[in-house]
Amino acid sequence: MRGYDIIGDVHGCASMLVERLTDLGYARRQGVGAYLHPDYRAVFVGDLIDRGPQQRETLELVKAMVDAGTASIVMGNHEFNAVAYAMELPDSPRRFLRIHSKKNTKQHRAFLDQLTESQQNFYVDWFKTLPLWLTLPSPDGAGGTFARVVHACWNAESISVVEDACGGNWIRKPDQWILANDGVSDLYHAVEVLLKGPEIPVKRYGLDGFRDKDGNLREEARLCWWKGDSKRLNELLEHYKSDPKAAEIVIGDDHAAYSYLYRETVPVFYGHYWRKDVPEHTDDFTDYTACVDFSAVVSRNASAGTRAPTLVAYRWEGEPTIQAQNYFPRTAAHKASV
Repeated sequence: MRGYDIIGDVHGCASMLVERLTDLGYARRQGVGAYLHPDYRAVFVGDLIDRGPQQRETLELVKAMVDAGTASIVMGNHEFNAVAYAMELPDSPRRFLRIHSKKNTKQHRAFLDQLTESQQNFYVDWFKTLPLWLTLPSPDGAGGTFARVVHACWNAESISVVEDACGGNWIRKPDQWILANDGVSDLYHAVEVLLKGPEIPVKRYGLDGFRDKDGNLREEARLCWWKGDSKRLNELLEHYKSDPKAAEIVIGDDHAAYSYLYRETVPVFYGHYWRKDVPEHTDDFTDYTACVDFSAVVSRNASAGTRAPTLVAYRWEGEPTIQAQNYFPRTAAHKASV
């Protein structure tokens, strides 16, 4: 095997996924029934569902690849939410781990509307088996450089909590699912970090809250954990890049945020963050981290030049550091490397 193709958040855009797989050299082979490549294996970073117009087609395509052994996948926060939305509390019928609020139902609407109840149950059962992270062995099989894949944040402490609570890299039992959604347990906080990324309470530093892309007021900001060499809050909190207060705040090694910063030399691939345009060094990738989520659903509806034009992937062939030219599509990779 020559390598892996790490593919960003699909969000129900099956046509885009077919275009990307074709561009990467995958094809449906007779007798297999799934897309495959003779030299590469696809790896999905989660968030197959919600938002887009082709929920069922996306799930059928990706699950067929996983079942055929031509792809692997980690869980995204949207798959996690789908399980919690569907899972009743054991002692309270018709009460669910994820409240059926207007906000939660709206976020989940595409999945609910485009699949029958039996189809939803079928895929929710599959989601329950998905790992929270993966380690990819060296493509050459010689035990060289390996890589890591997670949906939102690679954090050793959170991974250790999940391993201790669940006995591995996936949530195995109903009581573990309850803990992972209880809002207070160590397992809950660990899963939040891995699937949604760490957040910092901004009012603690005299910073005002902000509105997210859905118009919700936020008083906790996502930490750019991949910027392992940064220490100033305006560099670590995207919403505060131009905030003079944030520019003056320097975190120390004992700061809570510091423990999340990735400072290892093992390549990590992740999705989740709805990046814009083309991959840019530091903001979207560093020497050892690479985001592959460039807003597939947004790009489908955005005007030309405002967002990445299609679903993004990264072809990893065992290189020890991230290379901009390995992003797909090649137009984005070329611009990123200029």
